Amino acid sequence: MNSLVHKTMVVQLQTGDADRFPVLAHLSYDAADPFALTVVFSHDGRVLARWTLDREMVADGLAGPVGVGDVRMRPESRGVWEELRIEFLGDARPDGDRHRAVVFVWAAAVAAFLRETYAVVRPGEEEVRVDDFLAGLTAEG
Repeated sequence: MNSLVHKTMVVQLQTGDADRFPVLAHLSYDAADPFALTVVFSHDGRVLARWTLDREMVADGLAGPVGVGDVRMRPESRGVWEELRIEFLGDARPDGDRHRAVVFVWAAAVAAFLRETYAVVRPGEEEVRVDDFLAGLTAEG
């Protein structure tokens, strides 16, 4: 069985109060890190940002608001269109606020991606490899 899942989709990026514009989101899941999803946002061949997200948090974000730190998610309805709203908070700005970007993703596409990851590692069956974790920590010094 393949331990990797990849999906590329078009999402809508909104920064500040500006209009939304389309960017690509490249989602990936690797059973070697079973709790994490990686998303790379790109536009015109340039990487805009790379984030590692908690798989369970993404699933919970489809059902209701989650997150209190740098990443916050919640479902949003646009008529018949259900979206997952993901807010990313960055470094502080000179005015004391924080840089912020909001991404809107078609919720059905996120749910389909999660189902593919569940076929690789079912929720609740993730394994924590403590020895590998500790070896990584000691190698970093």
